[in-house]
Amino acid sequence: MKGIIFLLSFLTVSGIGYAQSKNDQQLEEIRKVIIASNAIYSDLANKGDGSILTRYTDDACLMPPNSAPICGRDNILNFFKGGPKVHSKFVVQHIYGDGNDFVTEESSYELYDLDHNKIDEGKVLVIWKKTAAGWKMHRDMFSSNRTTH
Repeated sequence: MKGIIFLLSFLTVSGIGYAQSKNDQQLEEIRKVIIASNAIYSDLANKGDGSILTRYTDDACLMPPNSAPICGRDNILNFFKGGPKVHSKFVVQHIYGDGNDFVTEESSYELYDLDHNKIDEGKVLVIWKKTAAGWKMHRDMFSSNRTTH
């Protein structure tokens, strides 16, 4: 009887370990997709031709600081057309979620003007959604670490 209980316990723990390992592998693959997307983010935003929208779901919302959410493709495009041209650097700290439909990215960012002068730094939370076209940003919240004084 003890042998059966031990065997069942071992199989249960092994199954959890396998599931965790599979989830970790899945999240690591998603992390690579996010890092690749973040690497071209500024270039797409700076074009002003709508190519930045390829990073977002059709029903995405930006959530900038000191502003109401900016939702919908036209509004998101207007946000980027009206903003400064910058270079960005993102560092992904954590990816949370099960990796099936949604994951959350926790990152830091640094912004540089086109002359490579640092103009801001802050943090980002992005909810990524799995779509037929791959992982896309669904909610994009960001804020500066600098005070407004």
